[in-house]
Parts: sequence; structure tokens; C-alpha cells
Amino acid sequence: MSRLPPLPPETTPALKSHFDFFLGTLGFTPNSVLTMQRKPRLVQAFAQLNAAVMDPAGEVEQGFRRLIGHVVSKVSGCLYCQAHTLLGAQNFGISEAKLAGVWTYASSPHYSLRERLAMDFALAASSQPNAVTDEQFAELRQHWSDGEIVEILGVVAMFAFLNRWNDTMATPLEASPIAVAQQALGDQGWTPGKHGH
Repeated sequence: MSRLPPLPPETTPALKSHFDFFLGTLGFTPNSVLTMQRKPRLVQAFAQLNAAVMDPAGEVEQGFRRLIGHVVSKVSGCLYCQAHTLLGAQNFGISEAKLAGVWTYASSPHYSLRERLAMDFALAASSQPNAVTDEQFAELRQHWSDGEIVEILGVVAMFAFLNRWNDTMATPLEASPIAVAQQALGDQGWTPGKHGH
């Protein structure tokens, strides 16, 4: 059960453009942002950060950026963000097979060596304490440009914020991310946990 319930979007009409931003990527305004609206500047700042991190003009494929967010959310244990990142990845063309293989990417035939290195980096970067080594970073640079690495780490850092926000608030999951996550990972043990209705 949500610790602070999301407020209806019309509670803060001045934030409509920020709420609408998420319609293009998710198809709805997430409950996380509807909870944040108690502090409108937080919504504004987060929407701006999200727009920069998930910039459609970026070098790293948009669907893969969401999978990076998923791996970070798995490390943190945030079921809300795990579901959202799967929905976002699906919305940007990631196949069902690749979604289902995200927890076993290291051995999945659906992930390339390049992608595996990025996922390993995301896992290490989101660990506490940070587990990225000089050797790992050097290997990553052999397969990803400096700009791409900055984009990947931007996703890691943004989801560190989101994981803490949503897991602490027990943000209620919306229907469509629950459906996608259950389809992709339900047989592997994924549930909405405290984020379910």
C-alpha cells in the first residue's frame, strides 16, 4: 500500500506539460511523478533530467537504455522501476525474448558481448559500494564511445534516484507495467510486491 498516495494530475495544473511528457514514452503519467507533485519543482527537475537521460537523439538505443535501468532496479530491488523499465523497453521495440532474458543476459543469446559489457558495468555501478574497476572501465571503452558511456551512467544514476523514491514510497504500479513485467518475468518470480494493488 502506498505510503503517500499519488495525487490526481489536475491537482497542479501548472505541471501539465511535465505530466504529458511521459505520455509519449509510457502512455500515462507515472504514479511516482504524481506523488512528487507535492513539490512542483521536484517534478520540473526530474522531468528535465529524464528528458536529458532518455534523449531520443542520444547515441545509445532507447530501448536498451531502459534495459540498463532495469538492471539497476534489479540490483536495488525496486519492483516498481523493474516493471516500468520493461514497459519502456517494449515501447521502444525490445523483443519479448530479450525482455524475458534480461535477468540472464550474461548467458542469453539475445544479448551481444557489447550489451553484456554495458549491463555488467550498470550492475557494478549500481552496487553498494560501487564495484566498477579500472579494468572493467577500460574494457567498456573498447566497445562503447565516451559519449555512450556517459549516457549509460546517466541512466544508472537516474534510476538510483527513482529506485529509492519508489521503493520508499511504495508507489502503486499502474496496470500496463504490471502486465508487461508479469508476461516477461512472472515465470522467473517477478511480482509487484508492495507496489501491487
